[in-house]
Amino acid sequence: MDTWIDDDVTEYEEFMHLQAQFRHQLQALEDEEDDCALAAAAFLVFSSEEAKAICTARRSQRRRYLIRADLLPDPQGATPWQILYGGRNDRAFITTMGLDTITFQDILNKGFEELWNSYAITRADIASDATPRAYRRSLDAPGALGLILHWLSSTMHDVSLCEIFALTPVTVSQYIIFSLQILLNTLHRMEAACIRWPIGDEFQELNGLIIDRHPLLTGAFGSMDGLNLPVQTSSDENIENATYNGWLHSHCVSSIFVFAADGAIIACNLNVPGSWHDSRVAQPIYDKLKYYTPEGYYLVADTAFPCGSLDIEGKIHVPLKDGAPLPQDYQERKQLVDFTHSLTSYRQTVEWGMRALQGSFSRLRIPLSINYSEFRGDILEVVSHLHNVHTHCVGINQIRSIYMPLWNDEEEFWIKLGSLQFSEQRRDDRVHRFHITASEEV
Repeated sequence: MDTWIDDDVTEYEEFMHLQAQFRHQLQALEDEEDDCALAAAAFLVFSSEEAKAICTARRSQRRRYLIRADLLPDPQGATPWQILYGGRNDRAFITTMGLDTITFQDILNKGFEELWNSYAITRADIASDATPRAYRRSLDAPGALGLILHWLSSTMHDVSLCEIFALTPVTVSQYIIFSLQILLNTLHRMEAACIRWPIGDEFQELNGLIIDRHPLLTGAFGSMDGLNLPVQTSSDENIENATYNGWLHSHCVSSIFVFAADGAIIACNLNVPGSWHDSRVAQPIYDKLKYYTPEGYYLVADTAFPCGSLDIEGKIHVPLKDGAPLPQDYQERKQLVDFTHSLTSYRQTVEWGMRALQGSFSRLRIPLSINYSEFRGDILEVVSHLHNVHTHCVGINQIRSIYMPLWNDEEEFWIKLGSLQFSEQRRDDRVHRFHITASEEV
């Protein structure tokens, strides 16, 4: 009996020993598998990081934007803009922004600075009614106004604005959008920027400026024409068709401008599809001629504009077309031809106005965005108001300088002396027929 017990214990011990060895081997296999899994995971993490590093290195070679380390450290320090602004030089201000220092400061005082400091810049993570923190911004109000005026007055890329104002590209884009909105609101408050139709005796005053140079144009008070500005091509077929102008063979948006004899814009219709004809775009202008223009007064336009329905008969005068029939009577024919020449001569003013818009605001020469119609409309409206500011406050307007000359006695003496010295060049000028000149008979 005792022997049996001893044998049983021995077998039990052997069994436990074998079981322990099996557990040890199993644990070793599990540890080995864990090590392999850990090594595989480490390899995957390492390869992922290496792939990211390679992709980042490749992208950095193709990136075409500046980061903070590439720019001057402080946007409110000694940047090119701060040096320009601190110099307070009218010539420099007009060259870069189209405004002199007094007008620049006037825009700030009329509401731009207040709006800049009172509203938050809307972003994806910031609501429009959030508490503004103007002290945290890279630019103050003068810098923001300078930025938007630089952008409107030039065709420069954003990278140039980054260098001038020491701002990153994202900040430049955000500030341009926000500054454009508050600049538009500010211009709405300024009388010099106002776009309004003449009232009362203003029609006679404007006509007086015209008949001083064109005596036959009794009743004319302004000129009208259309302006087509390039836009980007849309992937939407309907938008693409709407913006395509078959006459110009390009995609554009159309606008109508009415310039008074003093050079200011008194009416406009902006940002309509480029496929529309000028006469259709001008419908709001026709309404003003019908309801708000006294009898006997009219606009001068080209033959693209019909003289209108019976409601506005006589409110639009256009030069005769080539080959148009003329009266048989000599006097009547001469009067009609002379009147047509006067219309053609004065209609040149609207060409000067269009050139002033595109020349002063070079941003209009770059195809405008096709996806943001509201932003595009704001650009055109701001440009129209700023044109009137240029006219009334700065005096940069060819129409105004021709039809409202302001000379003192000394200036008039030197100009007359120059006319005597350069009379041959004036006579051979290709646009001399648009100007009245006088010569003495000996």
